[in-house]
Amino acid sequence: MSTPYPFTAVVGQSDLRLALLLNAVSPAVGGVLVRGEKGTAKSTAVRALSALLPRVDVVPGCRFSCAPAAPDPACPDGPHGPGPGTARPARMVELPVGASEDRLVGALDIERALAEGVKAFEPGLLADAHRGILYVDEVNLLHDHLIDLLLDAAAMGASYVEREGVSVRHAARFLLVGTMNPEEGELRPQLLDRFGLTVEVAASREPAQRVEVVRRRLAYEDDPAAFAGRWAGDEKEVRARVVAARALLPQVRLGDTCLLQIAATCAGFEVDGMRADIVMARTATALAAWAGRTDVRKEDVRRAALLALPHRRRRNPFDAPGLDEDKLDEILDAFPDEDPENEPDPEPEGPDDGGPQDGGPDGGGGGIPPQGGPEAPEAPEAPAPDGTPENAPEAAPEAPDSPAPQPASRDGAAPEQAAVRAAEPFRTKMLSVPGLGEGASGRRSRARTAHGRTTGAQRPRGQLTKLHLAATVHAAAPHQKARGRTGRGLVVRKDDLRQATREGREGNLVLFVVDASGSMAARQRMSAVKGAVLSLLLDAYQRRDKVGLITFRGSAAELALPPTSSVDAAATRLEQLPTGGRTPLAAGLLKAHEVLRIERLRDPSRRPLLVVVTDGRATSAGLSGSSGSSGSAGPAAGDPRALAGRSARLLQAEGVASVVVDCESGPVRLGLAGVLAADLGGPAVTLDGLRADSLAGLVKNVRTASDTHRRAA
Repeated sequence: MSTPYPFTAVVGQSDLRLALLLNAVSPAVGGVLVRGEKGTAKSTAVRALSALLPRVDVVPGCRFSCAPAAPDPACPDGPHGPGPGTARPARMVELPVGASEDRLVGALDIERALAEGVKAFEPGLLADAHRGILYVDEVNLLHDHLIDLLLDAAAMGASYVEREGVSVRHAARFLLVGTMNPEEGELRPQLLDRFGLTVEVAASREPAQRVEVVRRRLAYEDDPAAFAGRWAGDEKEVRARVVAARALLPQVRLGDTCLLQIAATCAGFEVDGMRADIVMARTATALAAWAGRTDVRKEDVRRAALLALPHRRRRNPFDAPGLDEDKLDEILDAFPDEDPENEPDPEPEGPDDGGPQDGGPDGGGGGIPPQGGPEAPEAPEAPAPDGTPENAPEAAPEAPDSPAPQPASRDGAAPEQAAVRAAEPFRTKMLSVPGLGEGASGRRSRARTAHGRTTGAQRPRGQLTKLHLAATVHAAAPHQKARGRTGRGLVVRKDDLRQATREGREGNLVLFVVDASGSMAARQRMSAVKGAVLSLLLDAYQRRDKVGLITFRGSAAELALPPTSSVDAAATRLEQLPTGGRTPLAAGLLKAHEVLRIERLRDPSRRPLLVVVTDGRATSAGLSGSSGSSGSAGPAAGDPRALAGRSARLLQAEGVASVVVDCESGPVRLGLAGVLAADLGGPAVTLDGLRADSLAGLVKNVRTASDTHRRAA
């Protein structure tokens, strides 16, 4: 639709609207990352913001939006002489998830640069977004190298394009806004830190607000122009307030007491680095300007902390963002205001703070829950790790490796045990898939990628992106006489250009198959097993892998988590994993075979790594399907260990790279996990040997069946 949804018509979401407006007042705040479930008006609010930004004056004909009063001296379209400018609306440029590097930063004509010495440059999206908004929907799905380029440009205010010694630079100052659904995967912590503010959004659970959301959305879709016209007055008022706040911003005073409050808050929450302090200071200043004041107060610092710190205080990828507001108040109260006469502003949230009738589009609306999460009704007493209530009478002590008594299971095996907490995670050894892949960029296995070390040259397939200079010169040199070369320049034709082939790292599909049977149920042992799997999940997060989780116990295997980029979801499922029952090892391996077959059809370029976490025992033939699935093939016949061996050799025959994490403990070991590893064609590593700092041999590469056969030959 040509008419955008009005910003002031978005229902609730006060923190989201305030964060966007603060960046409109002071772009130096550093942008906004909006996190939330689908259908919460994230994209609608961001797209509506551009209508509230003041118009910008640009040099006529400049593709890089230079300001007439202060043109960029290094502008590729320059130099610009003095003269009047033309006013145009501020742009909002969207970066697609699948964009190429050249589309983002621009393309340089290498052929003309080599042959004529001309910097023929086609601007990219960074140039289009200069002095406007750059919006990245689903920023967590953007390729890592594009995120690096994007955030470097946002930090430096300029974009650099380098092609074999030929470089172009242009200004690129923009308001960076990203939206994401955490269920689809997280951003790396160092990239989270580059966003100035973050906001968590959620749909309102209040029926009145949800009704208003639907009412406004339907009215907008029936007649967008008429709906926008009803909100034109509010839009004009907010636009004028943004202009006034921008003008007031240089006069705002940030006193020493507020600076101490900011520093103490960042130190109290153990935030890494100094960026948080700077962002908080800029945000508090923008809040004061938005409120029409020239002094920063404690309530500004508090609000700035709630917007700037939640995503920076995460100690590991699985920590939920948020702040302890009681601790925040305690820190701020230690530094009383310089002027005790100052009273909090009655309306700190900004325009249209909303009431019970506020609502928004896209099925979303309502204010977000408190930063610590929505308040829940009082729950019954939580069970202790051994499954007993905390207020229960003290029981007699038991052996540390023996589970509490439970009713016997129906199949006569070990009874089901309550879930236990994972042990502390640790840094794991490097596990990788052999060979050279061509999957999505990541940090695990060797692959042909667009970035990495140069390994050779080839004729370009499509548009040239990475020139191999030496190979290009070598291809053009024999033809110089025939082409009539007379001067010093090299006569280069398109057929002479050579694309550099590069080798880097790819992300893989790491599929965990976890034994949750009774033989794994001892508390200390299962806690260690969960800690090891959690450590591998952390490693998968850092290496940009997709992960999946299969568990097997009783009489079947279950796909607890389909392959996903959200490692957080896998950690949550692991934490809730109960144990008990027989050990259907064959069912777990066959379920892995089924999942990998489907994923191979969906994403053939992403290579899998199978991680089987078990002690190697097999006491049940099990079912070939998932637990409770209507498509199960029924009980398998035969010896359980023989079936497990055949299932493992099936995976080996299809070239699936595997590793077995041996969980067997105690003085007497049967070595069954080693037998399983041999059937899979991969190595077995103990829980202790999985640690990167252990004395066991380093697992650098997981060998497939073909490697095993070559070694034997």
